[in-house]
Order: sequence, then structure tokens, then C-alpha cells
Amino acid sequence: MLEQLLIFTRGGLILWTCKELGNALKGSPIDTLIRSCLLEERSGAASYSYDAPGASYTLKWTFHNELGLVFVAVYQRILHLLYVDELLAMVRREFSEVYDAKRTVYNDFDETFRQLRREAEARAEELKKSKQTDKPVNNKKKQGQVQKAGSDKGSKKSEGCLATDGGDGDKAKGRKLENGHSNGNHVEMEEPRAGVVNGKENTSSNISAFDVSKLQKRTKGGKKTDTVVNKGSKPDPKKKATKKNRVWDDAPPEEKLDFTDPVDGNGSGNDNIEVVAANQGESMMDIEEIISSDSEGEVDDNVLKDSKPEAKKKGWFSSMFQSIAGKANLEKEDLEPALKALKDGLMTKNVAEEIAEKLCESVAASLEGKKLASFTRVSSTVQAAMEDALVRILTPRRSIDILRDVHAAKEQRKPYVVVFVGVNGVGKSTNLAKVAYWLLQHNVSVMMAACDTFRSGAVEQLRTHARRLQIPIFEKGYEKDPAIVAKEAIQEATRNGSDVVLVDTAGRMQDNEPLMRALSKLIYLNNPDLVLFVGEALVGNDAVDQLSKFNQKLADLSTSPTPRLIDGILLTKFDTIDDKVGAALSMVYISGAPVMFVGCGQSYTDLKKLNVKSIVKTLLK
Repeated sequence: MLEQLLIFTRGGLILWTCKELGNALKGSPIDTLIRSCLLEERSGAASYSYDAPGASYTLKWTFHNELGLVFVAVYQRILHLLYVDELLAMVRREFSEVYDAKRTVYNDFDETFRQLRREAEARAEELKKSKQTDKPVNNKKKQGQVQKAGSDKGSKKSEGCLATDGGDGDKAKGRKLENGHSNGNHVEMEEPRAGVVNGKENTSSNISAFDVSKLQKRTKGGKKTDTVVNKGSKPDPKKKATKKNRVWDDAPPEEKLDFTDPVDGNGSGNDNIEVVAANQGESMMDIEEIISSDSEGEVDDNVLKDSKPEAKKKGWFSSMFQSIAGKANLEKEDLEPALKALKDGLMTKNVAEEIAEKLCESVAASLEGKKLASFTRVSSTVQAAMEDALVRILTPRRSIDILRDVHAAKEQRKPYVVVFVGVNGVGKSTNLAKVAYWLLQHNVSVMMAACDTFRSGAVEQLRTHARRLQIPIFEKGYEKDPAIVAKEAIQEATRNGSDVVLVDTAGRMQDNEPLMRALSKLIYLNNPDLVLFVGEALVGNDAVDQLSKFNQKLADLSTSPTPRLIDGILLTKFDTIDDKVGAALSMVYISGAPVMFVGCGQSYTDLKKLNVKSIVKTLLK
């Protein structure tokens, strides 16, 4: 049974709801749909599932882009209602005829909806009955086809047996050889079959094939030939020539360079580590990045022209008239060439294929049925819609001002706790030190917590950063429970009056369940203020897998009814990717978390904010 059907504008004004249904929905499925699907450019999906305590709903929707209307139907997920899509299309058609931008009440639409609902339910019932009556007939037809196919197959098999060698059962003739070729009999039987599969008869002569008759002569003597040696091939030499190191001059070889500090008996290095907290300069986080607007709004005409060569077939007069008068309504076929070009462009910028496809589907859903303005091309319209979508996705929907949150926590006399998580080798410890340096510049007292008790040298690495930055570090060594270490570090920071605790964790793959369980325990036990996922800007499709599985594991392995997920993203190695900035889009799209920091170098100052306009401009360039 249909739970609810409502019509509202893109601005959020509800125009009509079905009073007959009147079922009180559990939770807030409509708000969740708008927040999690429509606003995040996932409107190209077929449906949306919403789980609430005691109920599970399926939501389907459609748009009237020209009028700016949204039609949403809600029903129980356990009920597979076949008429919902057709009912939405009928309601959309009828309501668009009576819609007036000045009206806000449509009580007279109730009777129209009753008729449309009865028609849709009757058609669905008839379709269901027709399928039930057609099933036995179809089964009989299928059985007859199977029997006929089996007899044909048997006759073909017998013909094949007669056509082969005189029945002596020589299996060597049917075997594939090691160089990828087959013997003569096998080739003659397989080539026509491949032609039938492709739907075309292979009429071309086999010019590039080797001489089959020679191979048949070799196998007639009963000897098995496992390899076929080409005439031009030479046997590999027994001794491989090794390349010698190049000597530039006659000078004696220098000793191997070793700049490591001498280690004493206690295992600690030289304490005279250079203090650089005051010498590195201003962090790039506090420097505003200036983006030139010279090439904003430009369209890559070459790509769009290549993607639609058939557009040239139209006459110049018709295309000119269409650009002046404007197209009546945009259809899916009109959008496909421009969307395909945009999808290929996004994928070349390292955007995950799945996300690029969903984005194009969402843009197509927002433009389909919309009237094209005069003197406007379809490609520029699609480009503008995609640009708006990318800006909307990458712009944070909540405050990412960490300094304000730190001062708010300080007023409550508790430290602000940040946990850095991520896969192996992405630079968690290095970027933790960069964040610490940035906080120190704003007169915030920082303490590090060495909770990577798994990797060798992790504690020593963090200790070196702490010495250089002259900040305290809390450590308990290796093979300790990281959740307990983090808890004791927070207690120590509370006693010492530290404003921020930066918790370093071990790198772990998203499929490593024991380590993911330990991370979930750490987050649940300490309830940090911010969980930062540290990811490389170099990854493409793997970004989707990493973030989605991290969130999924944190949700599944948490013992809390409301598990903590990833709150923000820190992108590292951003200075090594040139224009391949798609990982930022992939990570934000899949998690909904904003990019809070971008690592762009090796020094402590190389940390900056994400410039949304710059990223969008690079993605669409």
C-alpha cells in the first residue's frame, strides 16, 4: 500500500499531499531523501531506501524540470508495488496542466489523484494476471525449444564426428598448443563458430595464419608436438648480460652516505634536534589562494565536437534557427553526447568511474524536459549544470572552522581530540605534525598521542616531530592497546591543560577486520571531536572502496546504536598529481565528509585549505 505521495517545489514549498493516505511516516524519509540524495547529486538513482525504527521505506521520485517541481512517492519496502513509476508519471502529467506559480493550495487535485491511482492499480493487476496466464505457455514453448535445440546439437555432434579423423580417437589433433594455436582439425571447426557468434559471416581469408598442412604432417606420425618454433626465433642465450655500473671518472669510490644520528645504549638518538617551530614561516592554511578567472566558463569544444560527429549533418539554417528560437524541451538523446564527453573528461582527471557515471545521470535528470534558452548550446548548458553540481558537492555543508571548535571545547575545560585514520603509507604522522604546527601558530597548546603501537618506528617518528616542534608527546611504547593509550593521553592533556590532542593511529587496510575492530574500539571509547580520514590524492577508483568500507566497518563493528563515522578528509600528496584532482571529488561524494586539509609538500608549512573553485575549474578544463 502506498504510504504517502507529495508534490513540492525545488525551493521546498509543499504544494499538495494525499490526505486519503494520511499515514504518519516513521522517522523523516522525505528530509533524508532531500539531504542525502537530491542535494548530493544522486537524483539519477532509481529509488532510495530509508530505514527507521520499526519501518523500512522505499522512495521513488520524478522531476518536472521546466516548472521546478518534485514528485515523491513513499511505500513500505516489503511491498513491491509495480504501479508506482506509472502513477508518478501520470500525476506529473496531470498536475503540470493545472499548476500555477501563484497558487499554493491544490485541494481540487484530490479527485484527480483518486482516478489516476485506480487506473494505475487496475493496469498493474491486469499485467500481473497476464503474466500468470502466460507462464505455462511460455514453459511449454521453452521445453520445445530446448528439445529442438538438443536434437540439433546432437545431429551437429554426429556430423562433427563423421567429419573428423576416421574415428581412431587421436586426441593430439584436438589439443591446443603452447604457443596459442591449434592443430588443423580444431581450427577448421572453430572458425565458423566464432563468425556466427559475432553475427557476421567470416568471409575473409586467413592470411596471417600459419601453414596448417605442415602441422598436420608433423602430427600424422603419432608424435605429439607441444610447441611450434617460428623460423625467425632464436634460442635464448645461457648467460644473461648484466649491466655494469657507470663510472664517470677515475676517482676512487666514495663511502656510502649515512646521515643518521648516533644511537646510545638506551636506544635514544642525539637530543640536539633542530628546533624549527619558529623558523618555518606562515602556514599555507592562512594564505588565501588567488585563482585567475580568465578561463572560467570555457567549454572544451574539441571534446564535445569529437563526441558528436553526427551533429554536422544538420543544415546550417536549421541549427542557427534552433539556437535563436531555443529548443522546446531537452530530451535524453540531446544530452547524451555532451554528458559522455564530460564523463570521459572526469575520468581522465582521476574521478572514479562509478561516481562520474552517477554525476552524469544526476545532471541528466535535472536537465531532462527543461527548455533550452535562446542562443544557448546544449553543451554549454550541460557544462553549467555540471559545474553547479560539482560546486554543490565540494562545498562543505557544515562549519569546518577547527579553531572555533577548539575554543568552544576550551571553554568547557576539556581538550579537543582529533583522531587520524587511514590506510598504510598515506602520510598520517607527517600531516599530523603539519596540523600541530598550524595550531601552534594560532597560540593553541597541542599534545601528540602515539597510538600507533603496531608499526616499527612509528613512536620514534612521532617523537622526532614532537621534539622539533617543542610540544609534549604521550607514548606507552609498542604492543599496547591503542584505545587505552588514547584514553590515558586525553586524561593527561586534561591535567596539563592542553587544548588539542592529536591521536596518531596505525595504518590499516579497509579489509583488515582485527585492526578495524581496534580502531572502532578506540573511537567508541574516547569519543573524539573529529575523525579525520587521511587519503592520497593519487588514488582513483580505490578511493571509493577505501572510504565506503572504512565507514561501513566503523558502523558494523561499533557497539553504539549511533556509531561515529568519518567527519572530515585530509588529502595528502596533492603536489604530485598535476591536474588529476578527481580523488577529492570521489572521496567527498562517497562519504559526504568535507575536505578539511590538503597536504602539498614536505615541510610543516605545506598544508592548505581546499579551493573549491580551483578544483571545479580543473575538473572541467
